[in-house]
Amino acid sequence: MNHKQKPLRVLMISEHASPLAVAGGVDAGGQNVYVDSVARELVRAGHSVDVLTRRDDAHLPGVVTCAPRLRVHHLTAGPPRPVPKEALLPYMPAFAHSARQRLRGEPAFDVIHANFFMSGLVGLALRRSLRAPLVTTFHALGLVRRAHQGADDAFPAARLSIERALVQHSARLVAECPQERHDLIQSYGADPQRISLVPCGVDLDRFRPGDRGAARARLGLPVDEFIVLQLGRLVPRKGIDNVVRALAMLPRHWPARLVVVGGDSDAPNEVLTPEIGRLRRLAADHGVADRVHFAGRHGRDALRDWYVAADVFVTTPWYEPFGMTPLEAMACGTPVIGSEVGGIQHTVRDGVTGFLVPPRDPAALAQRLIELRHRPALCRALGAAGVARVRQFFTWDRVARGLEAVYREAREPLPAAAPVGAWRQAGARRSRPVEAGSALGEAR
Repeated sequence: MNHKQKPLRVLMISEHASPLAVAGGVDAGGQNVYVDSVARELVRAGHSVDVLTRRDDAHLPGVVTCAPRLRVHHLTAGPPRPVPKEALLPYMPAFAHSARQRLRGEPAFDVIHANFFMSGLVGLALRRSLRAPLVTTFHALGLVRRAHQGADDAFPAARLSIERALVQHSARLVAECPQERHDLIQSYGADPQRISLVPCGVDLDRFRPGDRGAARARLGLPVDEFIVLQLGRLVPRKGIDNVVRALAMLPRHWPARLVVVGGDSDAPNEVLTPEIGRLRRLAADHGVADRVHFAGRHGRDALRDWYVAADVFVTTPWYEPFGMTPLEAMACGTPVIGSEVGGIQHTVRDGVTGFLVPPRDPAALAQRLIELRHRPALCRALGAAGVARVRQFFTWDRVARGLEAVYREAREPLPAAAPVGAWRQAGARRSRPVEAGSALGEAR
């Protein structure tokens, strides 16, 4: 923050993704980390932040003061229990009403930052009474999701009209990668001048290189195995089945193992996390059940050991708006093999910090795994390059500075040109249409 500028009062809305939630569950992931990290960095920069999120537990306090000038408000909107985010839209009027009640008498806010389309809907309802401009980060776009997931997309059709309204009425739109910016312009007709490119970041105090042998000893992993790590939410679109199939293509005599970290319980549970059962059956069908290890859910403070212990981190979703785990792996010095989709194609530099492969192509993935298994020096070089890239371009303080600039622009009466310098400096490639471009057109 420029010391000549006054600190901002920021109202962040994140209806389903509380910054206090444990990441890794079905509805807890990157957005939770994003809201928490951005809020804390803004506060460190001298601003004040209030976060509105839905009460999903009757025992949660109404307000949690996380740090000086940082509060999380749990608002009543629907039953005080977990509800899939696909079913939350009918509760947004109640959420907006609770927000008005909670914020009555509060000092004025300078900006509203909505995260996800339902939070944006609440932001539209609040912006006039709060007299604050609305900045929207979608984190995922309905048209793109529907194009990739088809009938598996359980969000209501009203999502698309809400997103179009947000594109039209938000003072600024934040795109997390060039692909999202392209989709906003081409599929939603967004004004390019009102789109700002601000990527996600990594906590470098938490995620940093370490001693692989020591990490494996702490985790009880063999020192002589080639460890392939998959970490994050266990849902079909993450493409973990692709990794299982690739594992089956590796030479059988290799001491290789796929370690899967995530789920909705500390110990792997097929009832609470159905994807575990599906993947176990797939591994058995391909003769690699003994080479696939499910490690359960772990808190964020424990994740560094898993990244450091791995020879390679693999993430091959067929749909991924941004993807924060590749950045975390890179920060720990672990090479990444990722799908050439969404934000991953811009954060992972092919042949520099890892490799990009087509989604749903286990043979291509297996080929890259074999290459890294045979070339340990290349693994080390890719890992070192990943650390350097993250430290230069993807820190949370850099993200917060970018968002502060967006907030101040949103308060200006006329739109300003979108800041794209950060991604250009990071060597981002020109955005390309998503593979399902024709489906996007049909979904309009």
